[in-house]
Amino acid sequence: MKKYSLFCNMCGREIKVEKGIAREGVLSVEQNWGYFSEKDGQIHSFELCEKCYDELTARFRIPVTVKKQTEML
Repeated sequence: MKKYSLFCNMCGREIKVEKGIAREGVLSVEQNWGYFSEKDGQIHSFELCEKCYDELTARFRIPVTVKKQTEML
């Protein structure tokens, strides 16, 4: 079985993973940069733990949109 490690790109803390599933809140981002970008043709990806996500979004001038999820799978 392959060992899987996940780290927060902002604080560097290891995020708990069991059987390939993150056991705490984590934001995973993958951005394919395209035309009209200085990063045309590049794919950037990173993960943030929930604490770092909260710290980052607290600095937004326009807050994130939050909706209630009624069903969780």
